[in-house]
Amino acid sequence: MTSPLQGKIAAITGGASGIGLECVRQIAASGATVYILDRDHQALDKAREELGERVHTIEVDLFRYETVDRAIETIVSEQGRIDILHVNAGAYIGGNVWEGDPDKWDKMLNLNINAAFRSARAVMPAMMKQKSGDIIMTSSIAGIVPIPAEPIYTASKHAVQAFAHTIRRQLAPFGIRVGAIQPGPVVTPLLNDWDPERLKANIEAGAMMQPSDVAEAVVFMLSRRKGTVIRDLVLLPHSFDV
Repeated sequence: MTSPLQGKIAAITGGASGIGLECVRQIAASGATVYILDRDHQALDKAREELGERVHTIEVDLFRYETVDRAIETIVSEQGRIDILHVNAGAYIGGNVWEGDPDKWDKMLNLNINAAFRSARAVMPAMMKQKSGDIIMTSSIAGIVPIPAEPIYTASKHAVQAFAHTIRRQLAPFGIRVGAIQPGPVVTPLLNDWDPERLKANIEAGAMMQPSDVAEAVVFMLSRRKGTVIRDLVLLPHSFDV
């Protein structure tokens, strides 16, 4: 049976590691051509060698917004279209606000909000012209339920939710679907910034997921028939208490 993603052209920001890399793997396995947009050139080279000819890489710096614009232009020039953009790159900061470093907040907020919004914007003209496309945004359960352990991160993901819901309405007349996936805790490099005691408690409780769990859900979202959209998909470990 032919996959609904067969022949599609996709791009994934932050696709060289973690959730992004697993999404690259599964979307490519579903028959799509996938471009990884990331700044880690060594990880890009490794991913391209491992995943084969369906996977292409473009080195971008999401804090230099013009590099994302150029990457999308390159994809459209090479392939004639772009069908999927997964806005996935993000960072994490937790902890009490009064103990936090606002300068570090700024970097995370710029990545989670500004860079995410501008990445989505970069693909809109091409998708609007072709009257089709999917934009998936990696949000978080923190975008749905405020998490006291991570107020700044929670705020950034609430912003992602608001953006996704409003552009979905703006882009629907052009045949473009917009959805957000809201995972709970996933075993990725972002866990390096978790409070050690909180991380230990979650691991012992079995309240963690793997990147493959999220990637399977993203493929499910993308493979729905035309005319339907999964606006939000909350994905949680069974024992996660929220």
